[in-house]
Amino acid sequence: MAPDKEFVDFILDRIENAGEITAKRMFGEWGVFSNGKIFALICDSKLFIKPTEAGRSFIKNPTEAPPYEGAKLSFLIEDKLEDREWLSELVRISLKELPEPKPRKKKNRGEAELGEAEGRSKSKK
Repeated sequence: MAPDKEFVDFILDRIENAGEITAKRMFGEWGVFSNGKIFALICDSKLFIKPTEAGRSFIKNPTEAPPYEGAKLSFLIEDKLEDREWLSELVRISLKELPEPKPRKKKNRGEAELGEAEGRSKSKK
C-alpha cells in the first residue's frame, strides 16, 4: 500500500533541519532526496534510510528491513519519527557518507543519431 501524502509531508517536516529535502513519487512509493542525492524511501507509510556506518553508529542498534520485496536492507525508522533533532542528525550524518549521484549524460536525438552513423561508418573501414 502506497504511503499517503500526509505521512510524506510529516516526514519532510521532521527532517527540514537537515538541508534542502524533497520527495519524489517513484513506482507508487516515495524517494527522499537532498540536493539530488537519494537517502531514504517511504514505502507503506514507513521510513527507510539508506544504511551507512555513521548511521549505524548513531542509531546504535538499528532495525533493518527491505523497503520492498527484493530490495537491499535499509534502516527502518519507527520509534524516533517524532524526534525532529534526532532524525535530522541521522539524515545529516548519513548524507555525508553516501556517494554523490552520478551525473546524467544527456544526448539530444540528433547527436545520438549522428553518433550511431559515425560508429557504422568507422566499423566499415
